[in-house]
Amino acid sequence: MRTAYSVETVRAAERELMARLPEGALMQRAAAGLAAACAELLGRVYGSRVVLLVGSGDNGGDALYAGARLARRGAGVAAVLLARPERTHPGGLAALLRAGGSVVTPDAAPQVIERADLVLDGIVGIGGKGGLRPDAEALAGVVERSRAAVVAVDLPSGVEADTGEVRGAAIRADLTATFGTHKPGLLIDPGREYAGTVRLVDIGLELPPSAELEALQHADVARLLPRPAAESDKYRRGVVGIAAGSARYPGAAVLAVSGALRGGAGAVRYVGPAGDAVIARFPETLVSDRGPAKAGRVQAWVVGPGAGDDATTVAEALTADVPVLIDADGLRLAERDAVRGRTAPTLMTPHAGEAAALLGVRREEVEGARLAAVRELAAVYRATVLLKGSTTLVADSRGGAVRVNPTGTGWLATAGSGDVLSGLAGSLLAAGLSTLDAGSVAAYLHGLAGRFAAQGAPVGAHDVAARIPEAWRDVRS
Repeated sequence: MRTAYSVETVRAAERELMARLPEGALMQRAAAGLAAACAELLGRVYGSRVVLLVGSGDNGGDALYAGARLARRGAGVAAVLLARPERTHPGGLAALLRAGGSVVTPDAAPQVIERADLVLDGIVGIGGKGGLRPDAEALAGVVERSRAAVVAVDLPSGVEADTGEVRGAAIRADLTATFGTHKPGLLIDPGREYAGTVRLVDIGLELPPSAELEALQHADVARLLPRPAAESDKYRRGVVGIAAGSARYPGAAVLAVSGALRGGAGAVRYVGPAGDAVIARFPETLVSDRGPAKAGRVQAWVVGPGAGDDATTVAEALTADVPVLIDADGLRLAERDAVRGRTAPTLMTPHAGEAAALLGVRREEVEGARLAAVRELAAVYRATVLLKGSTTLVADSRGGAVRVNPTGTGWLATAGSGDVLSGLAGSLLAAGLSTLDAGSVAAYLHGLAGRFAAQGAPVGAHDVAARIPEAWRDVRS
């Protein structure tokens, strides 16, 4: 499992390690890994032109020492100092000059950046907040317009390490060499978009077991996937109930069922007005028109996709003493107190617009601060929340590490895709997974299926559902 830690935790681990190492040894470890990453990106170091953007902190020192290593291998290295020389890391600056590097003023920076093969961003470290200063902001624009490859030191300048928030201009990197551990801002949009490819440089940090973020990998998902035993039957494997669709939106019911049938439960019960459409497409579905309370035994409910204004069905599903997943119209129709008062687990799956409506804020606020939004929703509703989007996050109401989904593609932003995800997650709930695991595993498989279905071209939600078995097999292989 990939993990990310807060700035406070990283700083504490760094202090503990530095107390055991000779002075400057930790920075040299970081600089060696950083220089190796730059050399790999350049392909040929000798004769290349490298520009260092150097701030006053340790990130600037890392950049200077890495620049010195590249200069000793024959690169032409110029450092743009954004602080006065006396505030620049003295050891790093001396090492660069001894290796044959040079220093240029910020005024001359645009000319050298335009000719550069690689720009190394060491302006602001992981403690930076509140956006770039005007001189750094101007350089970010120059770098954006250049043809140079861009490598960020630990984190792109302008991205907040703990949240991924970007308040104004930021350096957009092709590669980020991050030290010791991932930082949350490298895994969460909008920050993730600026990080490019992330390369983890091991510097020997000893970190606690409890992380700020977790990202499941294939092995983690494979371990969580339900697997029928020899004595299993359809009821022992779990039955998921789907209360979805309406006369206006029958397709939502069909798509939710399509995801549920591929999610590991032994049977799917459908309740709602789209029964004919569901049976026509999936004859194995158990269909009822008697409402959730009288539909028969289920181990989990999915309620809300395409429900229109059917608040009665949503309220009835919330009274069930089994896990309930609430999506789409169900999020609007569910009474907050009814959700908060549930004793059985609840999983809510809003996109940014729905999350904004639930929190009473603008959509842009949710998209700009996704981690804060998913945590707040989970706390307010006392539910596990899966916040869909370019970075899908899953937060448990009891706190702990937030899960960030590493799979997916922009082509998943298509009508009905969320209905498939809801059915898939609901089926995993019925099969016995916790709300946190069901949401995380469903997002992972859904994202992987989206990649398999798209392969660089537009897809429909039904295409994504059809590729879930392939994603499942890929994870298990």
